[in-house]
Amino acid sequence: MIPRYTHPEMGDIWSEKRRYDAWLEVELAATDALAETGVVPKEDARILRERATFDIARIEEIEQTTQHDVIAFTTAVAEKVGPSARWLHFGLTSSDVLDTALALQMRAACDLLLTRIDALADAIRTRAMEHKHTPMIGRTHGVHAELMTFGVKLALWYTEVGRARERVVRAREAVSVGKLSGAVGVFAHLDPAIEAAVCARLGLTPAPVASQVIQRDRHAELLSALAILAASLEKFALEVRGLQKTEIGEVEEPFAKGQKGSSAMPHKRNPIACEQIVGLARLIRSNAMAAMENVALWHERDISHSSVERVILPDSFIALDHMLRRFTRVVAGMVVYPDRMAENLRRSRGVVFSGSVLLELARRGVSREDAYGWVQRNAMRSFAERVDFKPLLLADADITRVLPADVLEECFDLGAQLRNVDAIFARVFTS
Repeated sequence: MIPRYTHPEMGDIWSEKRRYDAWLEVELAATDALAETGVVPKEDARILRERATFDIARIEEIEQTTQHDVIAFTTAVAEKVGPSARWLHFGLTSSDVLDTALALQMRAACDLLLTRIDALADAIRTRAMEHKHTPMIGRTHGVHAELMTFGVKLALWYTEVGRARERVVRAREAVSVGKLSGAVGVFAHLDPAIEAAVCARLGLTPAPVASQVIQRDRHAELLSALAILAASLEKFALEVRGLQKTEIGEVEEPFAKGQKGSSAMPHKRNPIACEQIVGLARLIRSNAMAAMENVALWHERDISHSSVERVILPDSFIALDHMLRRFTRVVAGMVVYPDRMAENLRRSRGVVFSGSVLLELARRGVSREDAYGWVQRNAMRSFAERVDFKPLLLADADITRVLPADVLEECFDLGAQLRNVDAIFARVFTS
């Protein structure tokens, strides 16, 4: 069953009709190549091109008897063609058609995903530029760490999406491979030149060597690339969810007019899009594991991989296509609350500048161990007594005999900590 979140474009690539179209494209490319070498009469090749078509209901009807999908397909096409159909599937084994056609589908699906990735990257870039200098607290272990900007967080997402794009491009190349080398890959019935000619027609690279099938490490590479991209989307979505917590309230995914968050609590504005993305990433990861297990087949081939990839390939592409489109909408429409970011930054009462004080003490000759101890004791007191950090430092004799008040004040300069944001953006967005 095709998931309800299928977009028409990606759904079409993995439809039954598109699958049979690809099979027919491979079959006719082979017939044309054989006609050029004189094996198939040119008139028969022409008739095949003109008449070859199929009816899905008829294929399914025949398959009920044959229990073999490719034989059902070629039989159904032959009924449409007539005597010239004796040249259809000439010298081929089923996997010659199946694997070469599957490469066409995977390539088309990758091409569509790349457009989705580019759209997401553009959306992230736009919001990163918007919030290049929007200060917020950085968190490590979920705890206030030091200052950053929301734009820097988005710049990090942007580079990660770029790496994901590179992986999909590499995987697209790895799976854009065809084979017409026969039942065990030794070209017993067709010359390698026919394979080369067919692949050239289809825009594929001939596999240097194959068994009965294209080797499934290629497909595993593709599913791994998709799973890594899904994991990155999960990471971004999880960050939005975390920042949307009521206690934090710095970012919120779009909430449309008329949208409802809960059947029982009218006040709820839940991050449902991001939660869905996190959930679907789990599915794609599990599919990548199944693709790994498809690599090992008995001898020159068995069909243990076949039923698996009929599920994991369309499901992974369709789910990831949905995730990309949905998260692009989240990024473009997410509501950012700079005032809340500033408020949260102040919640830790200035202890997040402790590193700057530590370094300044070290610069002025204090051992790192002593400097750390002096700063830490005041930070812990700030936490325990719920008082501001800076006044405590100004009242600490060990610190004030080394750091004048004006120097200590400079340690709390937000601009000084964020002075290299422009340099980060130059590295990210001009490369």
